[in-house]
Amino acid sequence: MQVQPYLNFDGRCEEAVEFYRKALGAEVEMLLRFKDNPEAGGEGCQGPAAPGDKVMHTCLRIGDSRVMASDGYCQGKASFQGFSLSLSPKTEAEADRLFRVLSDGGQVQVPLAKTFFSPRFGMVADRFGVSWMVVVSP
Repeated sequence: MQVQPYLNFDGRCEEAVEFYRKALGAEVEMLLRFKDNPEAGGEGCQGPAAPGDKVMHTCLRIGDSRVMASDGYCQGKASFQGFSLSLSPKTEAEADRLFRVLSDGGQVQVPLAKTFFSPRFGMVADRFGVSWMVVVSP
C-alpha cells in the first residue's frame, strides 16, 4: 500500500501542473478534464465559472513519487494547511536549485541552510500555498 498526496488547487490546477513540470521535472502521467467526464453532471466544478476544461484529475510523477491533483470545486480558495511535501535531493546544489524555483512567487518559511541533521534544509510555501521541505540526507 502507498499513501499519495492529493492536492486540490480549486481552479489553478493546470497552472500548478505546468509550474511543477518546469520547476521539479514532474511528468504528467494522466490528466482528465471535467468536459471529458463520461458521467456528465457529476460532482466537481459547477456554475458559470466552471468551464469544462478545468482539471478533474491528474497524476504527476515527481522523482520516484506520485502526486495527484484536481481543480476540485473551482472556488478559488485553495488552502494547504497542516502538511508539507518533502523533497530529498541527493546534492546540495540540487537542493539549492529546487528551493530557489519553489521560492519564486512563494514565501520562505525556513531559509535553506546547514543544520545539525542536514547539510541543506529549508521550508517554503510555493506560489500556490503548498508547503515544501527540502532536505539533503547527511
